[in-house]
Amino acid sequence: MTHATGTHHFVPDPRNADVLIDINGTHVPRPQATVSVFDSGFMLGDGVWEGVRVHRGKIAFLDRHLDRLWRGAKAIAMDVGITRKEMVRRLYAVLDANKMDGDGVHIRLMVTRGIRSTPYQDPRVVISPATIVIIPEWKAPTPETATRLLKLFTVHVRRGYPDVQDPKLNSHSKLNCITACIQAAEAGADEALMLDPHGFVATCNSAHFFIVRGGEIWTSSGDYCLDGITRGMVIEIAREAGIPVFERNFSLTDVYGADEAFTTGTFAGVAPVGTIDGRLISSTRGPMVERLQQLYLARLERDVAEADRP
Repeated sequence: MTHATGTHHFVPDPRNADVLIDINGTHVPRPQATVSVFDSGFMLGDGVWEGVRVHRGKIAFLDRHLDRLWRGAKAIAMDVGITRKEMVRRLYAVLDANKMDGDGVHIRLMVTRGIRSTPYQDPRVVISPATIVIIPEWKAPTPETATRLLKLFTVHVRRGYPDVQDPKLNSHSKLNCITACIQAAEAGADEALMLDPHGFVATCNSAHFFIVRGGEIWTSSGDYCLDGITRGMVIEIAREAGIPVFERNFSLTDVYGADEAFTTGTFAGVAPVGTIDGRLISSTRGPMVERLQQLYLARLERDVAEADRP
């Protein structure tokens, strides 16, 4: 079995073979978990999703994830069909059903527009409520994720203008990220570094990107990337710690001359980058990355300690 690499390199767990998956409120064993071929997500990529992390039996930063999910659904005129309270109940119910009450659990929450009467784009042919699927897995990053230096490769696939397909929308339509990932993989890299339409650095194909220069942290303007939850948390915690953070345009020239670089994401948290396009950025995990990892873990612990669990 081939596993993901880079920021999504995880420890295989045999318990996932029989994990229970929530499909529209019903728990189904993984081998029997299916949706209709007429489902909007399968047919057209019509829907929104969230990846969330479970820590000490609680879902980390859940309010922020649900805020983004509901914003995305509203933006595409899709009715989620249930209340936030019911969504939270379902999330924790499937965790309880799988006895997932500790760490090392990741959830993919997917909401699509529902079943269509025929293969056609028009939402008016939808004949069912939204399809809601919750996939919990025993999925922990490999132990070396915090220190292993990622290899990035700048691809030709760009993050596009918002009037084509807004990169801020966390939709099921991820083909541009997939083609970017393929090009990076063929180049022997872990992740793709993607530019915006103007040639400035935007983001990676499945994580957000930062550089460190002279004690400052730089990340993209955010105009051409998803409003990442972990990205936002790292910006917050860095500023609270007195570290200068700038959301701005910068080029590959700035990247190649950086002191450190790192990615952020729900699954891996803060992960160090070693080389980009074959150029050495750092031969070891840098002091800024290590500090941010500690600050992020402290915020994670605080969040789950304060969170209510139904």
